[in-house]
Amino acid sequence: MLKVKNLVKDYELEDATVRALDGINFEVNDGEIVGIMGRSGSGKTTLMMVLRGIEHFNEGEIQLDNLTLTPDSPYEDMMAMKGMTAIHLQRNFGLWAGSAIENIIRRLYSLRVGQEALPSKEHPDYDDLYAESMEFLKLVGLEHKAEHYTPVLSGGEKQRLLIARQIAANPKLLLLDEPATMTCPATKQEVLDTIKRVQQKTGIITIIVSHLPEIHSYLADKLIWLEEGKIVAEGNPDDLIKEFLKDMKPEVPLPELKEDKVVIRVEDLCQRYFLVRQGEVLDIEDMNVEFKKGEITALIGPSGAGKTTLLHAMDGLIYPDEGEINFLLNDKWVDTTIYSPDRMELRRRTSIMYQEFALYPNTPIKHQLAYKLGVKGMHVLEAARDKAKELGIPDEHLDAIYRLTDVGGEGAQEELERMGYSLDIISLLFPSSPLDEVMKHAGPLFEAMKLPISVLDSKPYQLSGGENVRAALALAMITNPDYLLLDEPFGDLDPITLREVANSLKVVSEKFGTTIILISHHMDFVNEVAHRAILIDNGDITMDGDPLAVTSKLIEIGHATYMEHAIVDYKIENMK
Repeated sequence: MLKVKNLVKDYELEDATVRALDGINFEVNDGEIVGIMGRSGSGKTTLMMVLRGIEHFNEGEIQLDNLTLTPDSPYEDMMAMKGMTAIHLQRNFGLWAGSAIENIIRRLYSLRVGQEALPSKEHPDYDDLYAESMEFLKLVGLEHKAEHYTPVLSGGEKQRLLIARQIAANPKLLLLDEPATMTCPATKQEVLDTIKRVQQKTGIITIIVSHLPEIHSYLADKLIWLEEGKIVAEGNPDDLIKEFLKDMKPEVPLPELKEDKVVIRVEDLCQRYFLVRQGEVLDIEDMNVEFKKGEITALIGPSGAGKTTLLHAMDGLIYPDEGEINFLLNDKWVDTTIYSPDRMELRRRTSIMYQEFALYPNTPIKHQLAYKLGVKGMHVLEAARDKAKELGIPDEHLDAIYRLTDVGGEGAQEELERMGYSLDIISLLFPSSPLDEVMKHAGPLFEAMKLPISVLDSKPYQLSGGENVRAALALAMITNPDYLLLDEPFGDLDPITLREVANSLKVVSEKFGTTIILISHHMDFVNEVAHRAILIDNGDITMDGDPLAVTSKLIEIGHATYMEHAIVDYKIENMK
């Protein structure tokens, strides 16, 4: 049994103390699955880290079986808590590069020797370790993948293998932080059924954090509602979900398209990927699709179907094997797949947000906006070309450098070094804009997104979850791009914050005429925000049309029974 009493956790930041958990009390019986729900930033992940024994806490106590942990507990007790718990963190795919069964063998062997070494096949215990590992793979339905190389497993298979590794350590408490949130309905169904099966066969206490109401309806015996570090309520999942969703803001209507004008043409696109040991894993062949001005289009489909490949080819982050991708720029068609002087201007008027978007935590929002304006503002290309000419940088190199402003991070640095430049070349060619320029652009945008202007002076950690995401969206929109491409950046948001984002996207689309193309695994979000949905499966467009019809088809082919309790049902109930 797990008992949590008066738990308090504070974080010391550079200019403030933030109380992340404030007097948390709850109990979980053996064999129960308990869900934890709440707004982004409510303390859910912090609670999981404290229960795991990774984070210290300031007050209270945690009892797990015969172990009691307090802030004054010795190091040995903290280590004992780690030994009794297992955690699967959000977006974590920490697997060894060998076969699936070798990942389990390593975990079992570590219980004997203290490190995850792989014993040789001649080791006297190897056959026993292999047999025991196979039982854990059977538990998660992966015995047929025992000898498969882990990098080529699907997203759902990796998630299930991670669960098998956790269970192999024989924990008393299994902690799951957003399992499968960023995956398609079919993959979610695989992972959720695995969690159910593991809990039923082992009786392990399981706590699951998720922003998705339908996951709690499908899995949880009871639900805990957490807000601002405090428990608001606990009880029946369906009842609490209905109460939780009452705080959603009204839905902004989907804007009508002002003109029937094609602005993007993808023609005869081909892209193939191969992996050692598996061969061809993606084959996009002769894909053709068009997008209209001001349209919000959702790309949906199974994980690995080709959605992100299409989006990144459209933004010029990857170059396809064959085909053309033409954007309308000042009544002139520009192909992103080949170099031309106009391609930089097209990139300037295109913005993208990735799955792993992040604001710099200790930099005020206004300075981050100043950098973005310096990269994609109105007149930056003329100044960059003048500076490049002064430095002897040819226009083709400048085009490549400019592309890397959308890549960022280590990927940009490595490519610049291959070209013979340092990372400083970007700031030299594209210096930040003055702050008065930020103020001029931020006003109307923040008004449209219902962001207080005071956010400009704030650092990201000082903002609420919804403000943080809308600030990141403002960063993508500050230059008023013609085209906004969104690669699942909102996949792990709670429904209330997601409604705020959906409303902001629709207002931005109507006010600025932005053409928006987004990838999402949130079917309700797609139905709410998109004019049109495109279903991509195995590199092919298999359906294109009304979002509700297309999302229903994806749910059907994925056998996603957990979606029987989708958020739309709760919204309808709350409207009665």
